Amino acid sequence: MTKPIELYLTSDPSLLRMMRTVLSQICESIGFSCNETNKIVLAVDEACTNIIRHAYKNKYDQPIIITCNFFPDKLEIVIVDYGEPADAKKIKPRKLDEFRPGGLGVYLMTSVMDEVKFYNGTEEGNRLIMIKNLPKEEKIRESGNHY
Repeated sequence: MTKPIELYLTSDPSLLRMMRTVLSQICESIGFSCNETNKIVLAVDEACTNIIRHAYKNKYDQPIIITCNFFPDKLEIVIVDYGEPADAKKIKPRKLDEFRPGGLGVYLMTSVMDEVKFYNGTEEGNRLIMIKNLPKEEKIRESGNHY
């Protein structure tokens, strides 16, 4: 496994652009297509936006830590915040035929990523783990710097 990459951000929405750029470079460098990279970045952006809105109640100076863990066959993205824990019963995708603004973030994350797990209110904060398997023909390169 290649060493993890950690991004430390505050909950300022203007910093999400930087996160999207860095994450795009990471995804493309390990073998995801441009299309898959865009989907992964969108899922992580949506997760961070939800943290800012719901966990931190739009406070723009709170920590968000994004860790990318690399495995030969997958990318694991762990997002940690220390805001208000979400009610686990409410963390589920809404039906697409419900016409109302918002509420599609969980649907987007679960449809784009291969695995999505929420751990809320732990001693280590709230944790969202998202896993995306690499295409079968690609494997993360073990040697050399490719970032």
